[in-house]
Amino acid sequence: MSTTVTMPQLGETVTEGTILRWAKKVGENIASDEVLVEISTDKVDTEVPSPASGVVIEILVGEGTTVAVGTALAVIGEAGETPTSQASSEVTVAAPAAEPTPEAAPVRPEPAAEPGPAVTIEVPLGDGMRGVVSPVVRKLAREHEVDLTNVPGTGEGGRITRRDIEQFIDGRTTPQPVEAPAPGPATPSPAAPAPQAVGGDEERPLDRLRVRIGENMTRAKATAAHVWTSVEIDYERLERVRSANKISFKASEGFSLTYLPFIARATVDALREFPVVNSSYYLDEKKAVFHRSVNLGIAIDLDQKGLVVATIRNADGLRLVGLARAIRELAEKARAGKLEPDDIVGSTFTITNPGPFGSFMSAPVINVPNVGILSTDTVVKRPAVITTDDGQDTIAIRHLGYLGFSWDHRAFDGSTAVLFLQRIKNNLQSWDWEQELK
Repeated sequence: MSTTVTMPQLGETVTEGTILRWAKKVGENIASDEVLVEISTDKVDTEVPSPASGVVIEILVGEGTTVAVGTALAVIGEAGETPTSQASSEVTVAAPAAEPTPEAAPVRPEPAAEPGPAVTIEVPLGDGMRGVVSPVVRKLAREHEVDLTNVPGTGEGGRITRRDIEQFIDGRTTPQPVEAPAPGPATPSPAAPAPQAVGGDEERPLDRLRVRIGENMTRAKATAAHVWTSVEIDYERLERVRSANKISFKASEGFSLTYLPFIARATVDALREFPVVNSSYYLDEKKAVFHRSVNLGIAIDLDQKGLVVATIRNADGLRLVGLARAIRELAEKARAGKLEPDDIVGSTFTITNPGPFGSFMSAPVINVPNVGILSTDTVVKRPAVITTDDGQDTIAIRHLGYLGFSWDHRAFDGSTAVLFLQRIKNNLQSWDWEQELK
């Protein structure tokens, strides 16, 4: 009995994926749980294992093709079964899901529809894979009144991909040049000089991660009503505790004690006090979701090759050391390319940390559908006016830094934003951090 392998839902908000590489070819044997295919989503690249042992008798979707969750990808037959000689122009797929709204590091898509009864879809476009058209492509073509028989396909076997449709639409809507009228007796205006090529320029194609970041950031800015607020923090008291414990902490944990887990701990407390900041906002559905737990997103730099937000689930149940361990673990997994789909979905609030690179003040882009993102900037020693215990003002050298807060004005107003930041500030400046390290 054969087994049909379908596009899995790699994360709760993922609705489609792109085939990067088939690890097995038609006719090759495969064991259960052996890697069959590598898939890329707007969240992560991941390897998908085979659900059964046997032989690959049919591959239905070519490399580089994007298909919806539930789409049939391949067929695994019993050992010794004869492979299908050529991919059919018919393919059995799940009933089409709703067209997703792409995410921003990420904009929330519509929930994927549950797979319905299998239906057979045939598009009479010729031989091979050209007849296999994903639900996303069909919907896009229908919305723009595109006749698929006129679209050249660049996928395997001439298959029409989403990019083919988008390029066809762009070409159709590009205005045609209009012939200039013959010059009259008046002296014509001088023509604009042609752009001059600069020697040494190099053109490079964007990789998948850079494309996803670009799309997500653009959509986030177009979706959320971004406002930025900042507050200055006096880290002096915290710094004394950190300095006194950093050697023993590194000896026991194996990594350095930075400011980030302190800030994360203070932020989690503030999110519990201001639950609207720990919510998700959906204008199209006219609702907000207030989350019971704090799933803290941490933006991780991938050695200047990109940025990914990994999620610490139930961060409100962790103290300082637990948060430090969780941040370290996710950072190591991200830079080793070992993040799993569940590691990068479901955040309810995000912290980004450009401070180690020397930033002064930062205004980050909100990780929609989150309604806020906090930026931790560089802590430096600067002179500051402080009031002594006897009420006298004096100038002292203190460890000072700024926290930048980008927030969605659709979800709440400036008073909430400032009070939220003040709660974080008071926590950082007044808590007994020595107790947190025990």
